[in-house]
Amino acid sequence: MSQQNTRNFCIIAHIDHGKSTLADRFLEITKTVEDRKMKAQVLDKMDLERESGITIKLQPAKMEYELEGNKYILNLIDTPGHVDFAYEVSRSLAAVEGAVLLVDATQGIQAQTLANLYLAMEQNLEIIPVINKIDMPNAMISKVSKEISDLIGITDKEIIKISAKTGKNIEEVLKEIVKKIPAPNGELKQPLRALIFDSYFDSYKGVVAQVRIIDGKIYNGDQIYFLGTKSKSEIIELGVLKPQLVKTGFLQAGDVGYIATGLKEAGRCRVGDTITIYNSSFKDENEIGKLVKSLPGYKEVKPAVFASIYPVEGDEYPKLRDALEKLKLNDASLSYEPESSSALGRGFICGFLGMLHLEIISERLSREYDMNLIITTPSVSYIVKKRNGKEIKIFSPAEMPDPSHIEHIKEPWAKLEIILPKDRIGSVMKLAESSRAIYKSTNYLSEDRVILNYEVPLINIIVDFYDNLKSISSGFASINYELLEFRSGDLIKLDILVASEKVEAFSKIVPRSQSQEEGKRVVARLKDSIPRQNFAIALQAAISGKIIARETIRPFRKDVTAKLYGGDVSRKRKLLEKQKKGKKKMKSFGKVEIPQEAFLSVLKK
Repeated sequence: MSQQNTRNFCIIAHIDHGKSTLADRFLEITKTVEDRKMKAQVLDKMDLERESGITIKLQPAKMEYELEGNKYILNLIDTPGHVDFAYEVSRSLAAVEGAVLLVDATQGIQAQTLANLYLAMEQNLEIIPVINKIDMPNAMISKVSKEISDLIGITDKEIIKISAKTGKNIEEVLKEIVKKIPAPNGELKQPLRALIFDSYFDSYKGVVAQVRIIDGKIYNGDQIYFLGTKSKSEIIELGVLKPQLVKTGFLQAGDVGYIATGLKEAGRCRVGDTITIYNSSFKDENEIGKLVKSLPGYKEVKPAVFASIYPVEGDEYPKLRDALEKLKLNDASLSYEPESSSALGRGFICGFLGMLHLEIISERLSREYDMNLIITTPSVSYIVKKRNGKEIKIFSPAEMPDPSHIEHIKEPWAKLEIILPKDRIGSVMKLAESSRAIYKSTNYLSEDRVILNYEVPLINIIVDFYDNLKSISSGFASINYELLEFRSGDLIKLDILVASEKVEAFSKIVPRSQSQEEGKRVVARLKDSIPRQNFAIALQAAISGKIIARETIRPFRKDVTAKLYGGDVSRKRKLLEKQKKGKKKMKSFGKVEIPQEAFLSVLKK
């Protein structure tokens, strides 16, 4: 089919606004998926996505649609909506010419909707505004319509009102996609340039790259060359996603499809790289670079949250390394570096985009790769300036130098945007204050919805800020944040001792003003999480060797006096003293087993 009859688009929206349901209706109407195979969230392949009801991975699907006697190919890329997966969205937007902006009629524009909309506008994409869930009894159609009109400067008539659940007006959206979104403008006669927007590992086909063909044509069996990694490979198979893999003989400019590269090394096929055809007439790799210009890839993603991951069994380290390598291929925003700890053995310090991202990766490691893991308390990166003038970047509290060598510590700050109902401003401002946030401005989105702008230390919003915000706003508030710069702060390292032994996995860097409160919270949590032993266990929080909080886990006690019937009290006391000595000896040799639940309990406040 001609390039002029191809439309590439994605759906952008906040989490839980109905993207996956709308994608299901598209697949039904275009008969891309047979009725007998149809189920909710067709494009959400992972069990984890279905259970949590959120999209984690972008997912392409090719659909065929007929309008006014003409046949069209519609390439849809379904995108996630949570702030932690904004990188997935940015990659989708680079592969399309238009976007369906989906807004929930019961919630209105949310923070992530705005963030994704601005990303789409930066790419000069054609925006098709759509209001979903108009069948709901609490739908605020006219109000939400005005918010969208004011935001992107259009009339109410240009906004399509739909119900993705019942299928109402879905055809109207498809018609608008065909009419408004421009056809791809790639050159068929130019050398091949294909943008890799996603990839995953298949044990039979090697690395499978999901690509958007910008220029040229590519055939099955062609030799390909990766401009970024300077790797060569021969195509094993290529085709389109419907949404399952369907083999075709070739792909051409404007198409969205997949290429099975046969590569067994994940690092040779990177997301954002450009693929071209390798011609044996090329003298060297420099000649390829001159003839074929790399496509602008993606911004290098910067992790916001760092946590160390260790296998419970030391000999599972190679298995964990392989699992992370394969996950990295499927999730370009994950980063990891090897590290070792005297207490926990060998593991990896991993970088994540947020707490949800960390939870998803740990859950996938456990489910897909059957890994039993220890995850340390999440932190952010810090810049430490030593008294000798040297600056070092640290990613975990274990790397913190001796306090006497530190001149000052800088922590990352973020720009925070909160969208909320007007009547919740007071309680949300209190929460922001307790998180060391600096107020910047208030903007009105509509008569009763406002945008609060703050600057806040990143560590204060990554752990449980979102949960607390949802709680005090009854679920009506939403947030979006982006990194600013590193700023100096009065920060110290908080150590946790279990039975007088320092456990690095529980250490954290905290503001001095909050250290006592945080120390008490952690030892109280551990008291509930660590099982009782036959000896007393002291749990202590310390700063530079000074104990600031303590809890004790009481020991089990055998009733050694049960066999006594009467007699002098000294007999009873003698047996209890004997038991006491035994407990003391046990305590000096006792090693405390800390369950995984204890590590996890410290993560959440």
